[in-house]
Amino acid sequence: MKLGMIALCSAVVGLVGTGTAQAAENAVVGGGSGLVFDNNAACSLTAIGHDSAGHLVGLTAGHCAPTGARFGAERFLDAGVIGTVAFSDDGEGLDFAVLQFDSAKVTPVRNVGPTTIAGLGAAPVPGESVCTSGRSSRFDCGVVWGSLDGTTINQSCSKPGDSGGPVTVGDRLVGMNQGRLTGMNGVGFNIPCIFPAIPIHSPAFFAPIEQILQAVDATGGVGSGFQLI
Repeated sequence: MKLGMIALCSAVVGLVGTGTAQAAENAVVGGGSGLVFDNNAACSLTAIGHDSAGHLVGLTAGHCAPTGARFGAERFLDAGVIGTVAFSDDGEGLDFAVLQFDSAKVTPVRNVGPTTIAGLGAAPVPGESVCTSGRSSRFDCGVVWGSLDGTTINQSCSKPGDSGGPVTVGDRLVGMNQGRLTGMNGVGFNIPCIFPAIPIHSPAFFAPIEQILQAVDATGGVGSGFQLI
């Protein structure tokens, strides 16, 4: 097992433990924040906001964790469990999950590093530049190539752990990062992104945020009527 995975597993073990008597600071989270789940997965938060019922909720990729999984904030593990997965399609559909946060343990923000999410935007067109943010690649931008099977293909960097991270144009959220292409029509071209500054790697793909929110509303549960903070 690699050292990085050992560290992650140790963090998750601590996350789901009994905790300590000392009060921990709130977890400060927003689009691009790293999350660790009790199924030993690490992914990124798309965005945080409130649903029509007033719950503090967020979004990430569905393949990250199943419904009912608990999670913590990677940079604020002392805060313990900060929420649960209210719904996940397990990556079998549009690949999205709805997260319900413990508002007593979370401070939601619009800014994480260079990424600011101040509103929603329309799906970008080919030739337009988008930027991505995630726990592994941090921040990168790339051109949009087009669409494939309902997702948008772009040349931003995407590494394991970036799944669920926001895709933005300026300060507008336009999509959810879901991974990178490793082949098409039986032809493999799995070139991982090593350094975001070097754009010679397999393209990434994301689902437009409009489609994600429509699917969330269709569940009729936690997350419906999502509004950014």
